[in-house]
Amino acid sequence: MKTPVSFALFALVFAIVVPAGAALKWETTEVDLHPSLSDKTAVAHFKYKNTGDKPVKITSVHPSCGCTTAALAKDVVGPNESGEITATFNIGDRSGVQTKNITVRTDDETTEATILKLKATIPQLLQVAPTFIFWSANDVLKPKTITVNVGGDFPVTKLNVTSTDKSIATEVEPEPDAKAFRITVTPQEAGRPINAALKIEPDFPKDAPKIFYANVRVDSRAKMPQK
Repeated sequence: MKTPVSFALFALVFAIVVPAGAALKWETTEVDLHPSLSDKTAVAHFKYKNTGDKPVKITSVHPSCGCTTAALAKDVVGPNESGEITATFNIGDRSGVQTKNITVRTDDETTEATILKLKATIPQLLQVAPTFIFWSANDVLKPKTITVNVGGDFPVTKLNVTSTDKSIATEVEPEPDAKAFRITVTPQEAGRPINAALKIEPDFPKDAPKIFYANVRVDSRAKMPQK
């Protein structure tokens, strides 16, 4: 009858003296950023600490897309040591809410991969609609309009619009409320297919120019208007 009791006491002592192992504890796994209009990148810092009694090796740090990089100062974290992963999101021409994930794996087979989330809310400078205009085979090549609305209180006073095809003429006119522009697009040539990009450049911000695009396509069978 004493054997089960002795075994239970031995198991209890063994559980107490067994090392706790390795464990990374994260200060946070989600960072919410609000970059300014002139910022080219959004940077998040994900801090961690090894709360176990064994070293932890970070075996991989994998961002969800090519627009995000993740830097790691060291891949082996000793007991009670701290560190961080720096994630950099390249904003480019993106706007609105952007969410990027970074998957972190370690040599601890008892734990699953950690998913770090970088969320960036990027100001919307311009809203271009539509971003694609098309003249089909049955169309007459009459002018079509693109509307550009200015977001927030951004002081955009002028748009410069250029086409990659010289046969596409554009004219920019401000709307009466000064918070929108109208771009009139007119093909000047028929008889050939046209695929062009319109580059739309606002005059703000001057220190970090932003470029927006709209696409134009003309079927070769579309006709010029009769005079």
